[in-house]
Amino acid sequence: MGRVMAKKSLVMLLALIAMSFSLRAADSDFETLKKEIEELKKDNADIKKTNAELASKIKPAASNTEKALDAKYGPNATVVTKTGKLKISGLLQVWYYTYQKDNNALFQDAAGNGIFDTNEASMNSGTRIRRTELKFTMDLTDNITSVVMIDPAREAQSFPGMPDNQVTQSIFKRGLNANLANVQGGVGSAPRLLQDAYINYHNFVPHHDFQLGQFKPFIGEEGIRGSSELDFVERSFVGQLADNRDLGIVAHGEWWHADGKGGGQIQYWLGAFDNAGNYYQSGGQAQNRADDNDEKDFNYRILVRPFWKQDSCDKWWGSLELGFSGEFGRHGQAGGPDPVDAPVNGLNRRRVWASRQDAWGYYAPAGPVSGLWFRGEWEWQKDKNAPSAVIDLLGQGNAGDGSTQTNGKPFASQGFYVSTGYKLSQSKLFSCECPAWYKQLEFVARYEQYQNVEIADPANPSRTNAFYTKVATGGVNYYIQGNTKIMVNYSSIRNPEGGSSAPYVFHNTKDNAFVVNFQVAF
Repeated sequence: MGRVMAKKSLVMLLALIAMSFSLRAADSDFETLKKEIEELKKDNADIKKTNAELASKIKPAASNTEKALDAKYGPNATVVTKTGKLKISGLLQVWYYTYQKDNNALFQDAAGNGIFDTNEASMNSGTRIRRTELKFTMDLTDNITSVVMIDPAREAQSFPGMPDNQVTQSIFKRGLNANLANVQGGVGSAPRLLQDAYINYHNFVPHHDFQLGQFKPFIGEEGIRGSSELDFVERSFVGQLADNRDLGIVAHGEWWHADGKGGGQIQYWLGAFDNAGNYYQSGGQAQNRADDNDEKDFNYRILVRPFWKQDSCDKWWGSLELGFSGEFGRHGQAGGPDPVDAPVNGLNRRRVWASRQDAWGYYAPAGPVSGLWFRGEWEWQKDKNAPSAVIDLLGQGNAGDGSTQTNGKPFASQGFYVSTGYKLSQSKLFSCECPAWYKQLEFVARYEQYQNVEIADPANPSRTNAFYTKVATGGVNYYIQGNTKIMVNYSSIRNPEGGSSAPYVFHNTKDNAFVVNFQVAF
């Protein structure tokens, strides 16, 4: 039994010794693991420090790369500004033009009335820088945009009108061709370098924006359309009447965006403008000048697009736009009955109610005839001319020399144009079969007429008689990229013929016009 107890004691001793060794080994492993964790923490801290140092060294390299890329030429190159986002756009138009040769202008009647009206200054062919627009658009915030547009070419005052060279700097022929002195001396008149200068506030009121400064009153369609987007080398008579800036403020609202973006299919404009001068443009320009009366003209415009190119109906019906606009107010301030022979101190213009209205339509069908489009616009206006602006062919006027109308009464005139075109790049008939260069062609045609020739009535010189000039134009446009294009137009001009006795006998001036427009838009 003693032996058995000894064996048990030995076994227990050996177990205790083994357990002791196991505990010592476990303590050793724990210490080792703890040491390894501390080393990993240190290594991780070293890695973070190294990464930070590398990032600081790599950042300037990325910045240098960006600067190098920004220094390259566009498109979409970055414009650096101190604040906001600046966009620069522009338009350059270079014309070559020629007219039929005729030395005699419309009022030439040396044998009858003894009137000498030369056309020599307006019949010469030549090259013209028609437009040099440079536009700066600054988005200061998401709510405020400012726009400044200059056009140095607008300072030129000696070029004949287009398409009718019987007019200068407006669509009207109301006196002898006085452009001769401007051509001989190379002179001009009022500064017109500054065109647009306005601020637009948007995203304040839902569906609305507000604009104030100098810009075109919202009259019609062609007149306020961008010059780079014209279908012909020059606007129609109706379009040119609305292609003038004024100082004022306008509220604009739009609804029903077919694609959820801009260009509402129902829009309106309401505004107020200084409108110095008159709608017949004989009282000087409205832009870049102080107001000449204490009244304001009110402008309205309504546009409806029952179906539009952004609409799902486009594939069936195409695009249709209809609109109506107008402007009205009192012109003049104070004056006597005869501001020429009996002037009074002051602005010397009697007050008169003036109004103009404009309606237009546009349709571009879809389907097999896609690429075809039609436009039309009508304009009516009533106002009075500035004193001595209208010729009196019988010399019965009240002016000292009896040659002009001194204080004409208000009168109305009107006109319209209709035009059509076919753009091969939008045509389904020619999109696949024509060579690439041929697809860039667009064929256009327009007929227009306006009562733009004005003379004093022979029975009552204070009244004004207005006669129609009629123009038919055909042309071809070749699109190079976007609105960069070459345009070729030929216009057949029919001046008013009048009657068989004075003062309605007008010289049948031959002044058909041919013009090529080389245009770059960016």
